[in-house]
Amino acid sequence: MTFPWPAPGTPIDAIPTPMPVIDEDRMEANIARAQAYMDRNGLKFRPHIKTHKLASVAGAQIKAGATGLNCQKLTEAEAFADAGFDDILITYNLLGSDRVVRLKALNDRVAGLRVVADSVATVQGLAASFTKDRPLTVLVECDTGGGRVGVQTPEAALDLARQIADAPGLRFGGLLTYPAPGGAVRVEAFLSAALALLAGADIPCPVRSNGGTPDIWRAHLVPSATEHRAGTYVYNDRAMLRAGACGPGDLAMQVLATVVSRPTPARAVLDSGSKALTSDLLGFSDYGLIEALPGARITSLSEEHAVVDLSACTGPLPQVGDRVAIIPNHTCVVSNLFDRMVFHRQGRVTRVEPLIARGTVW
Repeated sequence: MTFPWPAPGTPIDAIPTPMPVIDEDRMEANIARAQAYMDRNGLKFRPHIKTHKLASVAGAQIKAGATGLNCQKLTEAEAFADAGFDDILITYNLLGSDRVVRLKALNDRVAGLRVVADSVATVQGLAASFTKDRPLTVLVECDTGGGRVGVQTPEAALDLARQIADAPGLRFGGLLTYPAPGGAVRVEAFLSAALALLAGADIPCPVRSNGGTPDIWRAHLVPSATEHRAGTYVYNDRAMLRAGACGPGDLAMQVLATVVSRPTPARAVLDSGSKALTSDLLGFSDYGLIEALPGARITSLSEEHAVVDLSACTGPLPQVGDRVAIIPNHTCVVSNLFDRMVFHRQGRVTRVEPLIARGTVW
């Protein structure tokens, strides 16, 4: 039996829950505001599709002026190539012959494909499969304080850039980093030092890619960067609100949920468990913000239930059957939990779209 997805015009308080909904007006304003900022500061903008996983939203970002897309995994990039996008950066070390075979096929059909590497092993694996008649562009990923992946020093960046430039089937495309929030000074110091070393070795460095939504409005503080990457900004979430990257009026995603139980006066249980709300805490002590219930805390998630502590609430308490809207801690994960996304304007459904890159984690 086909699920009866809500038709355009349906009030969002009448759609099944749990369900994420996107405010079209807020999303469009987020796209326009970020692009205008990048344009004012002479930066190219490359949105990360992991937040929305939708061709229509990526298309709106490109139409607004974005230079291309950022994907995290090979299968994500394949999905967006299938949708017609031809400038794609994959920001992940791609290892293994099975992936490289598919990467080679993707490089044959995507004019502006780029990948990253932070080790000799990754570069050697790529170099063994690509040839000078159809070379692959590779950026060196640099750790500028994020503490995740990336070469650790500008000297190491130069060494890896040399290996890429010397491989007949590869082309050195530049430097890339995903820094810790507030790390502009450290990013600029690393990039400027690496650029000086590359210039001394006569190795051109056309792209210097910085990233992150938490620092999206501070991207101009890294003058050595040529582009900025961000994903969460398009919807925003509770973590971005705390970081000061957005205001309450910029929160485009809410997860609608229904109260399915009130077992005690101080407890409500919602139908939005870990399969609907991300279990990411991101430094919070609870699993989402219910703006209409000040003082309420979503204290635990099981697969199908969210337990809400109402003991600190000062206003009217929800009853069984009532609906609530939750601002998730991390919107990107929520997108990957659902097959479709519901969009609305002023509380009425405008469209329902299947996520073309849901589950593309390979």
